Amino acid sequence: MQLPQFQNRVIKSVPEWLVYVVGFAPAAWLVYSAFTGGLGFDPARSLEKEIGQWALKFLLVSLAVTPFWHLTGINLAKYRRALGLIAFGYVAVHLATYTGLDKQFNLGEIIEDIWKRPYITIGMGAFVLLLPLAITSNAASVKRLGAATWKKLHKLVYLIVPLGALHYVMLTKTWQLEPMLYLAAALLLLVLRHRIFDLRARPQRRAAPTPNLAQAGSLAP
Repeated sequence: MQLPQFQNRVIKSVPEWLVYVVGFAPAAWLVYSAFTGGLGFDPARSLEKEIGQWALKFLLVSLAVTPFWHLTGINLAKYRRALGLIAFGYVAVHLATYTGLDKQFNLGEIIEDIWKRPYITIGMGAFVLLLPLAITSNAASVKRLGAATWKKLHKLVYLIVPLGALHYVMLTKTWQLEPMLYLAAALLLLVLRHRIFDLRARPQRRAAPTPNLAQAGSLAP
């Protein structure tokens, strides 16, 4: 048996709920640390930053599932929905930390930030685009919308991920290496996805993983 085939059999044996447990473990630890003094003198700001980074990491991982399969033969499509929903969970906590702990739910200040600070405008825009993807990340939505419409909707992730990375770059207000690496990773994944779609259009294309509509909701079709 070839190594990728063996790995795929092992991967398929891992329950999806375990991915959620492992995925949200960093969030649980960060929230605990924020309320127990483990995140320094400004725990709200530190929590906001750390949670935002984890959100971007999981968005990138969910977008990397198909390129990773084409490069390695290892198919993680079974967990793409979980990865996408975990990413949305981190985005939601990131937003809640900003609006609740940072701005104390002061709607006027929040609106002023969105209007005057481009990086917040971009971040909020990415969240608005991500929300319908999270809501429709289930088999019932695929049946209600139709597979073609559902796939078109979830292609918004190709815009959401670079917007999230750009939000991080602009947040730092300097050309720091780490945010730039996230942005570079997002752009590289988009290039790889475009290349894969181009290969699929050729008669001699390699067969793509068959989507399982019963586990639909990838956030990255």
